[in-house]
Amino acid sequence: MLTTTSGLSVKAHTLKLLTDKKVELYNITQKVKDFVKSTSIRDGFLLITSLHTTTALFVNEVQAALLEDIKSILHDWVRDEKAWKHNSPEYSDCERHNAGSHLRAILLGHSQTVMVQDGEPALGEWQSIIFAELDGPREREIRLQVIGI
Repeated sequence: MLTTTSGLSVKAHTLKLLTDKKVELYNITQKVKDFVKSTSIRDGFLLITSLHTTTALFVNEVQAALLEDIKSILHDWVRDEKAWKHNSPEYSDCERHNAGSHLRAILLGHSQTVMVQDGEPALGEWQSIIFAELDGPREREIRLQVIGI
C-alpha cells in the first residue's frame, strides 16, 4: 500500500517469520533494508512493530556470544520456574503457561523507530535490527511502515 499526500508517502508491509525455537534471536536487518529500498522513499522514518505479545524487537550488535548473553540475561531476569499468576489455572485460562515470555517481551519492547536517510535505514556500523522470539516456535508477523519523501 502506498499513500501520497503533499509530497509525503507512506508504504507498509507485513514481514512473516516462521520461528523454529522456543527462544531465539533473529537478525531481520537485511529484510528490513530490502523493504525500505523497494519503497523509493529517500528520507523519513521507519516504524517496525511486532504484532505479538510474546515477541520483541531491539537494535544491537549481531555477534554470537553477545546474542547468547542476551538470552541468558533474559532468563536470569524472568525465571520460568517462578509461580507466575498467568501460569496458574487459579488465576488464568492460558494453557501455554508463558508468563515468562510475556514479561521478557515487556522488558525489550515491541517496536522500534529508525530514521531513513538516502533510501536506507540509518543504522550505525555495528547496529542490526533483531527480532526476539520468546514463545516459539510459531508463525510471526512484523509490521513495517516507512513514512517520508
